[in-house]
Amino acid sequence: MKFSPKAAAVLVALGLIAIASASGVTYWRMRPEPLPAQLIYGSGRIEADEVRIAPEVPGRVVENRAVEGQSVRAGETLARIDPADYTLLGERAKAQRVAALRTAAQIDAQIGLAAHHARTARTDLARYESLGQQGWIPAQRLDVARNSYAAASDQVSVLRQQRAEADAQAMVATKSLALARSQIAKTEVVAPLSGAVLERLAEPGEVVAAGQPVAVLANLATVRLKVFIQERDLGKLRLGAPARIRVDAFPGRDLPARVARVDAQAQFTPRDVHIADERSRTVYGVTLEAANPGGLLKPGMPADSWILWDSRRGWPAALRVPD
Repeated sequence: MKFSPKAAAVLVALGLIAIASASGVTYWRMRPEPLPAQLIYGSGRIEADEVRIAPEVPGRVVENRAVEGQSVRAGETLARIDPADYTLLGERAKAQRVAALRTAAQIDAQIGLAAHHARTARTDLARYESLGQQGWIPAQRLDVARNSYAAASDQVSVLRQQRAEADAQAMVATKSLALARSQIAKTEVVAPLSGAVLERLAEPGEVVAAGQPVAVLANLATVRLKVFIQERDLGKLRLGAPARIRVDAFPGRDLPARVARVDAQAQFTPRDVHIADERSRTVYGVTLEAANPGGLLKPGMPADSWILWDSRRGWPAALRVPD
């Protein structure tokens, strides 16, 4: 069947119109839905407070129970430092304290005897002074009595000074013993909080300095997600605004969160951050906080988030990541 050139042109035009219409309908049906006006979208990575666990005393690591990924409870022993040297210091301090107390006891006995001699010399001096006034004894004998009393009194003073020094030595030994016991207690490195072990940084046999970390813990009770928003959305935000977080590990589960902090200064858009308008060069950081029961969210997990800035409209039935 042959068509005239005019009819063929009409058919071609109708075909093109049909193809364009079909394409338009297909695009309309498959086009990405815009982000609801009451929401602000942002993405980032899960963060948590990290604590570097370190001994307060130097020494050789004899045990490290930290296992990466394992949960620990507050107060649980993570590592132990060899306490042998500190035990010896404690034993030496204990011996020094015993010796100082014995010396003090001996000096007490000497002080008692010296005080008795001093009292006797004082009595003799008083008698000789009375006799001297009556002219019954020579002046030389009176001088001897005076010198004897002075020597006895000086001996008491010297012994009391030695007694004070012995007390000071006993106190120093007592403090040294308390310090040694404190250092022995610090050889047990315990977890200051409940969390998960992120890194194990020391192995048994290694010698570590005081303050050198042996493990890194993360407090997973509350996690954070830092997202970046455009300047035009900054005025919509308020602290405490509700938000939701979603991670790839739990695609069907949106976890509640809240706006905890908004940066006061703008910055250039980080390279690994996706925002709805890629033309925006400066953005503001917004930190979301979320309770993390069971420790489902782990540091480093990529996450999507939605902030409900207009609570009057409420949450939509489904949350979608904008293209």
